[in-house]
Amino acid sequence: MLVTEEKFHYWAFGLLIKSNIQMEELSNLQERADFDLEVKLKIVQNLSNSSSDYEFTKEDETIIFHVPEVATFYMDSGKTIHVECLQSSDIPLVKLYILGTCMGIILMQRKVLPLHGSLIEIGGKSYAFVGHSGVGKSTLASSFIKKGYKLVSDDLIAVTMKDGQPWVIPSYPQQKLWQDSLDIFGMDRSKYASIYGREKKYCIPIKSHYYPEPLPLGGIFEITKAERSGVEIRSIPNLNKFHLIFNHTYRNFLLHKLYLMDWHFSLSTKIIPKIITYQIHRPIAGVSVEEITALILKTIKSEE
Repeated sequence: MLVTEEKFHYWAFGLLIKSNIQMEELSNLQERADFDLEVKLKIVQNLSNSSSDYEFTKEDETIIFHVPEVATFYMDSGKTIHVECLQSSDIPLVKLYILGTCMGIILMQRKVLPLHGSLIEIGGKSYAFVGHSGVGKSTLASSFIKKGYKLVSDDLIAVTMKDGQPWVIPSYPQQKLWQDSLDIFGMDRSKYASIYGREKKYCIPIKSHYYPEPLPLGGIFEITKAERSGVEIRSIPNLNKFHLIFNHTYRNFLLHKLYLMDWHFSLSTKIIPKIITYQIHRPIAGVSVEEITALILKTIKSEE
């Protein structure tokens, strides 16, 4: 994959994007004069920041994210992502950072809440599955997809307010799954590209199972995993709901750098009364994803 002078036009997270990097993951648009976000990559001999550590710094309205020996990313005012990239760097790896960490920062700068999780359309609303890495968020989303429900977003969930209600903006039609998840659903890994640096995690195109329109946010389910004998679901107490949203805000440590703590709290107070919030405690082994899927569907139905 080459970086050229050609400009590509895409749609993701509710943004019109112009880029000199080809990103097959995103929905293509015909060339247009207006755009919300420009992604521009420049090949350099040496990075302006040569630190050996991953670093986040702030200069005026710009957040700078440095990945040692790969690239330095500059996110300015929610409008641009400029990338200084070494000739030896792998563009697929650089794209992972652009569509993940960089896009999360851009959403924050645009006052859009980025949650970390998977989002599924159920009955005209969207429901987020959040939790620490390895608890099975994407596997659970795949279970819903296999039952005919559609994916709205994977990994990065964009939440905003509209007419007093929390709404989510679709990301792009791709899901990331570990090898174990492919095995659960009988999917042949040879048909999918592995994610750079994670040879046992794969990119799964899901255009036919993707919901491309904004949806109201119906609820958040936090998945936890521990040594226990069965599955338990609990409603999350009101005070803990603020912790839920903060803990699962994507790159939440940047809220302070961006002076967005007050904004985040204010937005959370508007979201919390409008959604259902549950915590699902699941055992490390001995429970099927279908069982958890059925439990979530039963809970949503009981709230209608």
